[in-house]
Amino acid sequence: MPTVAGKVGRSLATVLGIELQHRDVDSEDRIPGGGFAPPTDRYIEERVATSEWIREQLPSPRGAAGYARSLFPCVAWLPHYNLQWLTGDVIAGLTVGAIIVPQGMAYASLAKLEPQFGLYSSFMGLVMYWIFGTSKDISIGPVAVLSTVVGSVVEAVQATPAGKDTAAHIIASAFSLVAGAIILGLGLLRCGWIVDLISITCLAAFTTGSSISIIGSQLPALLGIEGVRTRDPAYKVYINTFKRLSKTQLDAAMGLTALFALYLIRYCLNRAADRYPKHRRVIFIVNTMRNVFVILLYTMISWLVNMNRRSKPAFRILGVVPSGFHDVAVPELDPAIVSNLVSHLPAGIIVMLVEHIAVAKAFGRISDYTINPSQEMVAIGMTNILGPFLGAFASTGSFSRTTVNSKAGVRSPIGSLISGLIVLIATYCLTSVFFYIPYTVLSAVIMHALGDLITSPNTLYQFWRVSPLEVIIFFLGVLVSVFEGIEEGVYATVGLSAVILMYRILKARGSFLGKVRVHSVLGDQVIGEDSPRPIGEYKSFEDPTSAARSVFLPFDHGDGSNRSVALESPYPGIFIYRFSDGFNYPNANYALDHLTEFIFANTRRTSEEQFEREGDRPWNRPAAQKSHRGDQLPTLKAVILDFSCVNNIDVTSVQSMIDVRNQLDQYTAPEVVDWHVACINNRWAKRALVTGGFGVPTKTSDSPSHRWRSIFSVAEIGGNRSADDRHKLSETSQSDDEESGPDGAGIFKAKPSSTHIEEKPMRETRKGVVIHSLDKPMFHVDLTSALQNAIANVEARKEFQPIMESD
Repeated sequence: MPTVAGKVGRSLATVLGIELQHRDVDSEDRIPGGGFAPPTDRYIEERVATSEWIREQLPSPRGAAGYARSLFPCVAWLPHYNLQWLTGDVIAGLTVGAIIVPQGMAYASLAKLEPQFGLYSSFMGLVMYWIFGTSKDISIGPVAVLSTVVGSVVEAVQATPAGKDTAAHIIASAFSLVAGAIILGLGLLRCGWIVDLISITCLAAFTTGSSISIIGSQLPALLGIEGVRTRDPAYKVYINTFKRLSKTQLDAAMGLTALFALYLIRYCLNRAADRYPKHRRVIFIVNTMRNVFVILLYTMISWLVNMNRRSKPAFRILGVVPSGFHDVAVPELDPAIVSNLVSHLPAGIIVMLVEHIAVAKAFGRISDYTINPSQEMVAIGMTNILGPFLGAFASTGSFSRTTVNSKAGVRSPIGSLISGLIVLIATYCLTSVFFYIPYTVLSAVIMHALGDLITSPNTLYQFWRVSPLEVIIFFLGVLVSVFEGIEEGVYATVGLSAVILMYRILKARGSFLGKVRVHSVLGDQVIGEDSPRPIGEYKSFEDPTSAARSVFLPFDHGDGSNRSVALESPYPGIFIYRFSDGFNYPNANYALDHLTEFIFANTRRTSEEQFEREGDRPWNRPAAQKSHRGDQLPTLKAVILDFSCVNNIDVTSVQSMIDVRNQLDQYTAPEVVDWHVACINNRWAKRALVTGGFGVPTKTSDSPSHRWRSIFSVAEIGGNRSADDRHKLSETSQSDDEESGPDGAGIFKAKPSSTHIEEKPMRETRKGVVIHSLDKPMFHVDLTSALQNAIANVEARKEFQPIMESD
């Protein structure tokens, strides 16, 4: 019985002139073929409604509770924490803490900030991550590339009238706060999928170009050369540095020897690890401490040289680093400064997200756990929002420190908290030691860390083998980073990748499939479809069709199949077309243009067009010409569309199909073309096709009609009778031959041989149901079913045509 809402909806549709699609489930005439429907349980697919989609999008109470729990992943693992985990976390935390202290101060110089701001940023990232993060290995803190982006932002804002008198750390804190708020919003909305839009090629080009640029910016400091503007494009920095080599100072002796020492220690310890594999972990931990060892060694040398000349040191040293958190304050968000930050936010956010989540995913796969990218965004956002209250600048996950954390044996995110405690101790107790750290040694540490981020030639060769075009994108991204800047390099690689992706989508056309019969062969034996047991030798197989099956391959062998395989047409006038890369508005016209061009080239018109006068012929129709080949071509009968690669379709693609259907119907007039769809995977796509008139036979008043033959794919429910049914049946038959004795036991009663009746074999009943809805017979479970249906109705037309002509 229609509901009030239904009546109101129909009345409103009538007033607005909307044509509703009605369906009477119990109406026999809604099933094409009528009596030809299979003797199975009737199955009519329920109509998918918009309200269903809305319900799927709205969170349920259980989903809302799960969302709230997912914001604090520590709640899931913290109650199960144990002392065995604590041992690994302490070792890893101490190791990472010792590394991040000098790195944080070094990266602060890249951000155009004083060293203590690197300590503030290191502390906040480490103590916040364990609450919100979903990775045990990741280490949040200052990183070289992001620090360089922050330095570019600081210089750019200070060059404007609004920011020329603003302190660098205020600008850096504002940038961190705004970027963190945006990332937090994306994380709360669970938009972690955004990171998947950045390809590995973009990431490799970004890290390589950035590393080359940052190494160039540190080269003057390493050599003690003054007067080189390090914010120029990298190629200019290298050129200007080499021009001033004659102005090298004593700092070069400290920097170059420190850099050499770092590489020498790593080389020797790597060789030792290969030679003594039993001590590999201990050697690795010692190897990761090489930065700390070199800095302590050169700090001692600097103290010996400069302890009596603090006001005029022999070479540049770090100087006074205030102890504690001296810049705790509410961050200043001057609208004028924030407006100047906007143009730099996309590059900064891309760097913060891509580097962090790519590293977290990689180590999650190595250690057999899965991260939640959206929740990682929440962790990054909270770190960068709360960090500026302590004076911190933008932070994200570090590849080098995460590697150390993982290999040092970290067991949970508590390792980050322990590293944060180490930074806290250093901030309050070790700042007096930092005074004598040579500035060039920090440059050596930066250059040494970035050298590992440059993509190796072997990796590029693997890229080339997979996709040569992406290698070109890689080099273009690196060149733009070196000759323009890091931000421009990020935009270039992401933009080029997006353009190529769109081009591939726009130019994605399908392929026409031919049919071939194949056997499954094990060695030289043919095996059956459902059993691996051999049923005969392939060369001498008596009945080659009994175990063969039909497969469909592209006519052009674009899938790499053997070109010596002869493919045959599915049936004269029937074409199978497989979409290769989705079917939406960008590629709908291109794919269907390819479909019609191929059909026109391989068929002829059903009836030649005749015009009373030559002037009646349309300008785009050539005059009819006799062609021997054209007479041999078949007429178009049916089109089978393989939707196995199609997930969703839109209004444009459906309208394009309608236009092509009308075009082909004119081509085959007075006949019509049957449109079959196989392997459709989405109910919404099916609804869209039904709305466009697909899924059911085309009915026109001009075309001859015949009883539609609907061939349905039927699957058995339970197959043969189950074991329980057989058991019950045998018990029933046995009870007929048993007689109860006095004690209730069954006594077999022998029957005279004369009255013996031969038992009939038990007949197995079979119950089947159709897979697809009875009222949409043009949707098929596979290509074989679609082709069978298409051929059956072409043959039916042939049988029906003589009857029509005789009438």
